[in-house]
Amino acid sequence: MFRTISNIMKVADLRSKILFTLGILIVYRIGSFIPVPNVDKDVFIGLDQAQGGGFFGLMNTFSGGALFNFSIFAMSIFPYITASIIVQLLSMDVIPKFAEWAREGEAGRRKLAQITRYGTVVLGLIQAFGMSIGFHNRYGIVTDPTPATFTIIAIVLTAGTAMLMWLGEMITEKGIGNGISILIFAGIVAGIPTTISTLYTHFFGGANASEGLFLNILFVILLAIGVVLLIAAVIFVQQGIRKIPVQYAKRIVGRKMYGGQSTHIPMRVNAAGVIPVIFAMSIVMFPAVVASFWQGKRFANWIIENFSLNAPLGLTLYVLLIIGFTYFYTFVQINPQQMAENLKKNGGYIPGVRPGQTTVKYLTRVMNRITLAGSIFLAVVAILPVLVSTLAGLPSQVSIGGTSLLIVTGVALETMKQIESQLIKRHYKGFINK
Repeated sequence: MFRTISNIMKVADLRSKILFTLGILIVYRIGSFIPVPNVDKDVFIGLDQAQGGGFFGLMNTFSGGALFNFSIFAMSIFPYITASIIVQLLSMDVIPKFAEWAREGEAGRRKLAQITRYGTVVLGLIQAFGMSIGFHNRYGIVTDPTPATFTIIAIVLTAGTAMLMWLGEMITEKGIGNGISILIFAGIVAGIPTTISTLYTHFFGGANASEGLFLNILFVILLAIGVVLLIAAVIFVQQGIRKIPVQYAKRIVGRKMYGGQSTHIPMRVNAAGVIPVIFAMSIVMFPAVVASFWQGKRFANWIIENFSLNAPLGLTLYVLLIIGFTYFYTFVQINPQQMAENLKKNGGYIPGVRPGQTTVKYLTRVMNRITLAGSIFLAVVAILPVLVSTLAGLPSQVSIGGTSLLIVTGVALETMKQIESQLIKRHYKGFINK
C-alpha cells in the first residue's frame, strides 16, 4: 500500500491530478458550512435526530451534512443527476434531435451536456423554491418570509448547485475519477465520523456504559465483521461480468487483411449501479414527505406510518421498485438492438448465434438473467442494514447504510481502476498488481 502511494507521488501528472481533486474537495467541504442568508440555523438543531432515517436524512447524508446546515450546497448535486437522467431518456428516440446528437460522437455529447446544464439550473430553481417554502411551512426556518426573501434563497441554492456541477466537471477534466461521483462520495465519507460517534453514544453512552457492556461490545464486533463481509460482497458483484464471446470475420481492404480475431462483450452483473436504489428510496419516501405537511390528520398519519422503510408495505414496495428500476436502467444504458447492429456492421458475430434479430434475442435473454441476479443483490444490500437497524434498535441515522455503502464502494473501485491504469501505463505497480 505504501509502495503504491509512493509510486503515485513519483508520477508528476498523476500527483497533480490527485492534489487538484483534493483541493476541489476542500472547497466543497468549506461550502457545506456557508449558510444561506435569511435562514435561522437554530431551527435545524435536533432535525437530524428527527429526520435521520427519512428522505431528508438521505439527502443530508449525500450532501455531507449541507442540508441540515442549510448551506449554499444544501441541494447537493441532485438536480444535475435528475437532469442527466432526463436527457439520457429523451435521447432514446423520444426527441429525434437528442437521439441524433447521441449518435454524433463527441460533438453530440457536448451539445447534450450543454442541455443538461440548462436543465440543471431550471430543475434546481424549482427545487430551491419548493425546498425553501416547504421547510419554512414545516419548521419556520426563514426569518423574513417575503417573496423577495424566498427568491434570494432560491437563487443562492441554485447557484450553489451550479457551482457543484462546475466543480464536478473540473474534477472529471483535470482531476481523477468521475467528478459528480467523487462529490457524492466525499459527502458520504464526511458523515462517517458522525455515524461512528452516534453508534458509540448509543452503545456506550449513559446507562449503556455499564448495563450489558459485554453484549454491546460483542454486537459492535459482529457489526464491524458484517460490514466488512458486506463490502467484500459488493466488490465481488460489482466486479462480476459475463463474457460473451465474439468472433470477427476476416476481410480484405486493399492489400491488408482485417478481422479474424476473437474477443468478448463484457456484461456487468450490476450495470445499473446504485441509481435504482436511490430512485426506489425517493419514490417510497416521497408520499410520507408530502403527508408530513398535514401530520395529525388520519390519512396523512396512515401514509407516514406505512410508506416507511420500517413498515412492511414500504419495505415491500422498496424491494419491488429496486428490481424494476434495475431492469429499466440497465436496458437504458445497454441497448441490445444497437449492440447487435454494431456487431453486424463490423463483421462480428457470436459463435452459434445468427446475426440480426437472433443476436438481439440472445443478448436480451442474457441481460435478463444477469440483471435478475444484480437486482436481487441490490435489494438485499439495500434492505439488510434497514432490517438490522430495526431489529437491533439502532439509531435512525445509520439505517440507510446500504445505499451509502454501495456508492462509496463503487466510486472507490472506479477511481482505483483509473489510478491503476495510470500507474501501469508508466510501468509502476498499482493497488491490484502486486
